Amino acid sequence: MTKKILVALTSHDQLGDTGEKTGFWLEELAAPYFVFVDAGYEVTLASPKGGLPPLDPKSNVPDFQTEHTHRFEADAAANAALNTTAKLSDVDAGDFDAIFYPGGHGPMWDLVEDANSIRLIEDFFAAGKPVGAVCHGPIVLVNAKDAAGEYIVKGRKVTGFTNSEEEAVGLTNVVPQLLEDTLIARGGLYEKGEDWGSFVQKDDHLLTGQNPNSSVAVADLLVEALS
Repeated sequence: MTKKILVALTSHDQLGDTGEKTGFWLEELAAPYFVFVDAGYEVTLASPKGGLPPLDPKSNVPDFQTEHTHRFEADAAANAALNTTAKLSDVDAGDFDAIFYPGGHGPMWDLVEDANSIRLIEDFFAAGKPVGAVCHGPIVLVNAKDAAGEYIVKGRKVTGFTNSEEEAVGLTNVVPQLLEDTLIARGGLYEKGEDWGSFVQKDDHLLTGQNPNSSVAVADLLVEALS
């Protein structure tokens, strides 16, 4: 049986009250997507609203394009999947073997509090299935709880976009909360590497990556967990 991975994307496109657009970060979708597909897994994309999720326009400027983003843009199947994401409310964790969350700033506003997303994370986690997230993606974990009613990040090794990385992009006072601070406040054993370097954390089936450059490494961890 082919393993199936659910990739959950944001539907939020407003960067606070700045008047600028946000959404998901292209590299954080594209790199894991191909890690999963090349490993022979079936990938389904979903989002709170379904349909085409918003792309953070900054993630597609030349400075941030990569071999993965170019491959994604040229891949008809990938683009068809992106244009027709399922609604999270219609998705059942029992139909998949793992769940993965790309970042971008969008999840800081919608997925963090989305009841369907939280339900899915809790279901995957309770079933011992891999739960992965990268960059701002780990914000989706902070309101999910385990069977004992404890936050799933409590006492577990996690990482995610650092306070200093947020400061570097000038959005410390724009985001609703700082990811690093919130993971720590929830009891997460937060660790980080150098800013913008690849850094990942694995705690049983909870897998997190620090920033866009960690996308391949955390996706590799998920593949390894399913092998």
